[in-house]
Amino acid sequence: MYDSPYSASSDVSNARAQDNVDLSISRIEVLAFRTTFDVKKRRGMVPVNVSFFPEKQFARALKIMRPVFAKNLAVSSRVAVAKAGESLGDVVVPEGKTGLATICSIVVNGVLLKHGIPVDSKFGGILQLRKGQGLRFVELIHYASSSLDPSEIFIRGKMTSIGQVVANGDGKILANFREIPALSRTLVNCVIDDFTRAGINAVLSIGDIGHPICQTHVDLNKIGMIMIGGLNPVVAVSEAGIPVDNRAMSTVMEFEQLQDIGKGKGSNL
Repeated sequence: MYDSPYSASSDVSNARAQDNVDLSISRIEVLAFRTTFDVKKRRGMVPVNVSFFPEKQFARALKIMRPVFAKNLAVSSRVAVAKAGESLGDVVVPEGKTGLATICSIVVNGVLLKHGIPVDSKFGGILQLRKGQGLRFVELIHYASSSLDPSEIFIRGKMTSIGQVVANGDGKILANFREIPALSRTLVNCVIDDFTRAGINAVLSIGDIGHPICQTHVDLNKIGMIMIGGLNPVVAVSEAGIPVDNRAMSTVMEFEQLQDIGKGKGSNL
């Protein structure tokens, strides 16, 4: 005997699946709204990913991640570290783990939103690089079709080669695709310059009006932007065989609570 497709239990299951289908895009919108970062004053709340490492292997993980940050394969080199029982934003680090917060590319959505510029977040994907330049997306998952963050799926699928990119500029990294209105181009360029001065390098490349970028279609009167995946340094650790538990797009933190991983003076960095 089997459940009818019209049974009550089936209806409930389908309803729950439907409720979850746009969870990823909804999370992006919520975090963009919660972003209060002032890119000129360099203060305010920024969206972050949170990753948990085995406490005893965190020193080795840091050693692996530093070259990835140095190659600007992360949104920013500013991070926050917390021990078991401490918090990163509203996320508590579990026992036996060390937590690391990395800035998420949604910071661009949030800042542009505050400037009155809408950002259409299309998908997260695996971007192939050649000599350090974006070539094409080889895999992608649309945010509006997934209840999980695409980055987490790609990490679990071991679909990246961050170590190769660090070594010779060729390989596959986590990246995201956004679209902005064509009329906003001048203002967006100014904001991106302000981001760069603030040490945030989220935008890998920006295209021309209605023209494909990295072999990706762009809608009429729109401009495509390729964004760096904030979890790329963490992916390098995973590639090296160290287990990592990720909470992508998980919370917000004060920018001033983050410190440059290359200049950290504390015992954790």
